[in-house]
Amino acid sequence: MTFLFTLFVTFFAGMGAGLGTGFAGMSAAAVISPMLITFLGMDPYMAVGIALSSDVLASAVSAFTYGKNKNLDIRNGLIMMASVLTFTVVGSYIASLVPSTTMGGFSVFMTFLLGIKFIVKPVMTTKEAMQGVSAQKRAVQSVVCGVIIGFICGFIGAGGGMMMLLILTSVLGYELKTAVGTSVFIMTFTALTGALSHFTIGGAPDWTVFGLCVIFTLIWARIAALFANKAEPKTLNRATGIVLVVLGVVIFGFSILK
Repeated sequence: MTFLFTLFVTFFAGMGAGLGTGFAGMSAAAVISPMLITFLGMDPYMAVGIALSSDVLASAVSAFTYGKNKNLDIRNGLIMMASVLTFTVVGSYIASLVPSTTMGGFSVFMTFLLGIKFIVKPVMTTKEAMQGVSAQKRAVQSVVCGVIIGFICGFIGAGGGMMMLLILTSVLGYELKTAVGTSVFIMTFTALTGALSHFTIGGAPDWTVFGLCVIFTLIWARIAALFANKAEPKTLNRATGIVLVVLGVVIFGFSILK
């Protein structure tokens, strides 16, 4: 496997993951893992570990950009994160007791559908409407939704970023930029937890692939987050929708190749 080919694969993996993270708070694992497994023949467990590591800095820089533009709900994000992390463990444990329950296509299918949803029916909620909900009600909603997201992620093993974006916009009534900002904020910590556990169990990664994926994902996430925070709501909905639809189709293609 030549370095040039590795560079080519990691560049496009990082670009797809970074755009998905910066625009939609999507987990880099959904893009990077299938590409590393399909084209570099990497062990799936290690590929997920590298993808989660790429997610940490990409989500952190995206969260910083959204926060700087006042598009981040830290208080409720922390509340939701606590219940997401707790119930991911619960969901994962229950999944281990259920024989041959695999729903790997769930994340890909959901990415595609969510992309269509943003194009056809944009999220046009305003910050004023968001602030009309009482702090107490929002906190309770964050706990309940965190439990649902965490359990599904743990049980299925994928779809965390997509689940968060869907619930933040459709159930909690967040304005799109704040939904993505809050989602990437939570994903920074969930990805860090996942990456550390993967490398603790599976050992050190291929450092060349690791470094390239982290750098490329970070660069593209920063570009996407800067664009997203300056864009008009309708433009952002369309751009997010297009990115998600394209990623959904591409990831589905890779899963067939695999």
